[in-house]
Amino acid sequence: MNWEAILENSLRAAFGEFAAIFALAAIGLNVHFGYTGLLNFGQVGFMAVGAYGIAISVTYFAWSMWVGLAVGIGAAILLALLLGIPTLRLRADYLAIVTIAASEIIRFILRSPSFREYTGGTFGRTQFARDFYRFNIFDGGERYVFGPIQFSGRALWVVVVAWTLVLLVSLLVFLLMRSPWGRVIKAIREDEDAARSLGKNVYSYKMQSLILGGVCGALAGFVMAISTQSVQPDTYSTPITFFAYVALILGGTARIFGPVVGSMIFWMLLAFTDSVLRQGVANGHIPSWLMQGTQVGQVRFMLVGLGLMLLMIFRPQGIFGDKRELALDAR
Repeated sequence: MNWEAILENSLRAAFGEFAAIFALAAIGLNVHFGYTGLLNFGQVGFMAVGAYGIAISVTYFAWSMWVGLAVGIGAAILLALLLGIPTLRLRADYLAIVTIAASEIIRFILRSPSFREYTGGTFGRTQFARDFYRFNIFDGGERYVFGPIQFSGRALWVVVVAWTLVLLVSLLVFLLMRSPWGRVIKAIREDEDAARSLGKNVYSYKMQSLILGGVCGALAGFVMAISTQSVQPDTYSTPITFFAYVALILGGTARIFGPVVGSMIFWMLLAFTDSVLRQGVANGHIPSWLMQGTQVGQVRFMLVGLGLMLLMIFRPQGIFGDKRELALDAR
């Protein structure tokens, strides 16, 4: 077993762009679920409209990438309004049903032949992030070494920008949650009837929270699209939302850095189990009758899922969470 390669792959996943992408998505869910008590099962829909906002703006309308960023954020705000207006006055489970359905509707619209001229259909859109890489401060042809981790200059630029966004968004949430606005948001999570009795417009605060978390999801979609310079509808499927929830619950809800650390641990565990299993199969440590190389992808999710089950049994609040923060007024 090449433990050096296993360590390198695990750390590369923990600090790579996908950990940052899911940290941004999980921060948005933390605003929704952790602080406000909103059950959003369609965060991937916000990621999709953000990603396609920039892709369509650049490749179809020939606008600059920066205009595309504004379009994507605007699309996320519009989606939050469309989802929130009919549901936020109702029980929490109605929002959950509407958001998961809306994310699938968005995916099917994006892959529909009727909109292929704009979205590219099932093939998606590519080559729309040249403006982003034009500002790359690293040499794209060089390899940058940080201990056991290596990044190309191009990948390092994405990683630096992605984690900078994570830090800025985390700082914003930190400041908001310690403001009067944040205290009202947490009061709504605990008992919205009590907050309403104090004269607070619960519906308005919920809508603001839904918009803020949705914009965080759009930022995650931006980074995902820019890192590959491509968008494809089936990339934005429902499991993405639940991976973000795993990161949130693993780190701890209603904690500023809970979703960030949770995302890092989640991707590190996936990379670690994948590397160990593949090397175990290749070197004969795992017999072929038990598992083959084509089954590694499924087995690693089974093992990580088993670990999460044990976490939920023995520490349901997550690594850094507080059990009291799990209270949810779902009336």
